[in-house]
Amino acid sequence: MLIFKLAYWAGLVVQIIVRTPFSKAWKSGVKTIQRVSVTENILLGLLTIGNFVIPLVYSVTNWLDFANYSLPGWLGWLGVLLLALALFIFARSHIDLKSNWSPTLEIRADHTLITNGIYSIIRHPMYASQWVFVISQMLLLQNWLAGPIGLIVFIPFYFLRVGAEEKMMLDTFGEQYRAYMNKTGSVIPRIVK
Repeated sequence: MLIFKLAYWAGLVVQIIVRTPFSKAWKSGVKTIQRVSVTENILLGLLTIGNFVIPLVYSVTNWLDFANYSLPGWLGWLGVLLLALALFIFARSHIDLKSNWSPTLEIRADHTLITNGIYSIIRHPMYASQWVFVISQMLLLQNWLAGPIGLIVFIPFYFLRVGAEEKMMLDTFGEQYRAYMNKTGSVIPRIVK
C-alpha cells in the first residue's frame, strides 16, 4: 500500500506544479465579475481537508489504521492509471485555458470563451479531472476515511460550482456559450450531438 500512497502524493505534487504558473498569472489579472459565495469557500476548505489533511494524517500516522481496507493489487494499479488520466486532463485543461483560469468564479477583463483543445469535447475538464482524481483516491488510499472523503466532499462542491459557473458564462457570453453547451458535454463527451 505504500506505493499507492506515494503515487497519491506524487499526483498532488504534479497538480501543484501544473497550477503554479497559472496561479501567478491569475493574481495579476483584472477581474470584472466575481461570484464567490460563503458556501463555496466552505466547500473549498472541505476539499482541502478531504484531499490533503485527512490523507496526510492517514499517510504519516497510524491514527486512522482502524478504518483500513484492503483491495486486490490490480485495483491499486487501476488507481495509479486513473490518477495519471486525471493529471493529464488537469494539465491539458490548464494549458488550453491559459490566462482564463481562475480558482474561483470570476471573469477577467480580457476573458475569452475557450472552445478548443480539450474544451472542444467537454466544458468542464478540470471538474472531470477531479472526478477521476477522487475515484483514484479511493483506490490508492485504502482507508474508509482517507479514501472516499475526497469524493464525499467533491460531490456537493461540483453541483454547487458547475451550476453557478454555467450561469456566469451564459451571463457573460450569452448565445455563444449556449451554442457551445449544445455541442459539448459537461464532464463527459457528448456521444450524440
